[in-house]
Amino acid sequence: MLIASSKVALLHNFAVLLFIMLLIQNFSNAFIEAGCDEVGRGCLAGPVVAAAVIVDKNFKQNLVNDSKTLNFKTRQNLDLYIRENAVDFAIAELSPDFIDQHNILNASLHAMHLALDQLKTRPELILVDGNRFHPYNFIPHHCIIKGDSKYLSIAAASIIAKNYRDNLMIQLHDEFPDYGWNTNFGYCTKTHQKALKKFGPNIHHRKSFRLEYDVEI
Repeated sequence: MLIASSKVALLHNFAVLLFIMLLIQNFSNAFIEAGCDEVGRGCLAGPVVAAAVIVDKNFKQNLVNDSKTLNFKTRQNLDLYIRENAVDFAIAELSPDFIDQHNILNASLHAMHLALDQLKTRPELILVDGNRFHPYNFIPHHCIIKGDSKYLSIAAASIIAKNYRDNLMIQLHDEFPDYGWNTNFGYCTKTHQKALKKFGPNIHHRKSFRLEYDVEI
């Protein structure tokens, strides 16, 4: 009897966890919504990438969630699902030179605008991950802290943006193999710091970021 009760409690906890993990389909039923997210803000090298995704009620969550919580293989599989089943999606990137000229915050927000520019379906409401956004084409927007773990369209945008950027950094690694971009994707790891100390920055590094590190080689 005790074992049976334990099983019931376990199933109940699993059901609650599953419910918590489900993302919100939309902010309002009254509007066509585009979820926006960016990736690569904190990197020392490579572009900042943003995506915009529109989903409808027929779009199933499956394993779609905040890209930071998913492993590489799951994200790659979900990327294809999102591209095939979203109402619309678009991806944009801005170079390290643009980031250095305009700062990373403005570059990130502008990349979102560029992604929205490419949508064939005009959104009536924009959902943005984070707490900052520049108004876009007189379309109302909502900034949502940790929106990529709350709203399905933002989570989908985070996944395709991260996949796009990770794959790009893997390609750049073939050109510049000393910095470990196939595993750190341009972020500030010890391997990346050591390479910067030994070889210095290259054309893909953000000169406005800290690139000098006192590390043992």
